[in-house]
Amino acid sequence: MARSPGAGHSLLCELAKIFPFQPYRYATSAGTLQSLVTQPYDKISPAMQSKYLAGNPHNLVRVILGERLPSDTDTDNVYTRAAATMDEWIASGVWARDAEPGMFAYSQEFIVPDTGERLVRMGFLALGQVEEYSAGVVFRHEQTLSGPKKDRMELLKHTHTHFEPIFMLYGDPAGAIDQLLEEAAKQPPIAEVTDEYGAVHRMWKVADSAHIQELMADKKLLIADGHHRYETAMAFRRDHPAIPGAERMMMAFFNMDAAGLKILATHRLVSGVDTSKLLPNAAADFDVKEISSVDELKAAWASNPGASIIGAAMDGKLYQFTLRNAQGELDVVVLHQGLLGKALGITEEAVRDEKHLRYIRGIDAAVQEVRKGNAQIAFLLKPTSVQQVADTSFVLGVMPQKSTDFYPKLLSGMAMYKLD
Repeated sequence: MARSPGAGHSLLCELAKIFPFQPYRYATSAGTLQSLVTQPYDKISPAMQSKYLAGNPHNLVRVILGERLPSDTDTDNVYTRAAATMDEWIASGVWARDAEPGMFAYSQEFIVPDTGERLVRMGFLALGQVEEYSAGVVFRHEQTLSGPKKDRMELLKHTHTHFEPIFMLYGDPAGAIDQLLEEAAKQPPIAEVTDEYGAVHRMWKVADSAHIQELMADKKLLIADGHHRYETAMAFRRDHPAIPGAERMMMAFFNMDAAGLKILATHRLVSGVDTSKLLPNAAADFDVKEISSVDELKAAWASNPGASIIGAAMDGKLYQFTLRNAQGELDVVVLHQGLLGKALGITEEAVRDEKHLRYIRGIDAAVQEVRKGNAQIAFLLKPTSVQQVADTSFVLGVMPQKSTDFYPKLLSGMAMYKLD
């Protein structure tokens, strides 16, 4: 179990400030929920965007990741069209606002890729106070890039709406909040949808928001997913203090001490480098050996949980790199510093710009990319644990980009928060 942030604080030391809200949600007349919701905007590939656009005309992609056109101007562009589309949907009843404020239990039932394990996790949707990191309430674990924040800022400026919840973690070893959510889930859900990866998402209205508010008051929060959107909201609040509601945003809160929280590994695909450098340069810091299969690598991970072991597929072979004199460093940091940086000469700037580097989920898929000639090297990582994320974040550390892949993602379009 992950160490619980906020344990030992009294309710007089208020940390997480959360609030019920009146979301906009899709009306039943808009079509099946499955045809309307999407994956988070940054997980929508061009092929997925095309599929969403070709489906229900009210699919949320038209607002969160609309089609850019060669004819776009300062007054007619993807952001102005998003705002106009949203206004039209509200006016025509495609979106309807809940009559009363509330919080919402939100469960995800899913099968873990690669293992076949079936899990369920339960959290809840509410508004959270947008806090500066310096306040010691909200903690990050990843660095952000300027490009995505500029894009999300333009969308927020034009729409004054949060369409996708930030994925937040809190600590509650006793599971007091989970018990309230399980009680809510005894009723029929107000929304249920199966996403394209087979995960089932359900939502219920919670009867006692005030009790959850009280139980959350001594919690610290850790951003699992949504760093760019959270920092965009921080900047928007600073720039527009007079806009009512700008100091809050929609968040989904999950107990890091509960079962069902799963992080997948994000493997690295490398191209455009001199691969002959890797083995001799790595030998200075790593024990390097050729292995026969991915299963052998997985066995090494399982039998040496404290070791820094990284796999690599290259030139039709598989290799295992074991860091000598490991001091408990995160594998992803060891990879970026020792293999990408020191051995291959890929700079931090090149990593930020995603030069030479792509990211992929699934160890078999990563190996296949090399075998098909789509990459020179696939570096294979075991998943980061929730405990490692918490330990890094609560000492104000950050991980390299794409260090964690919390699975499954929260669906976009289950609820929307319009500032007011």
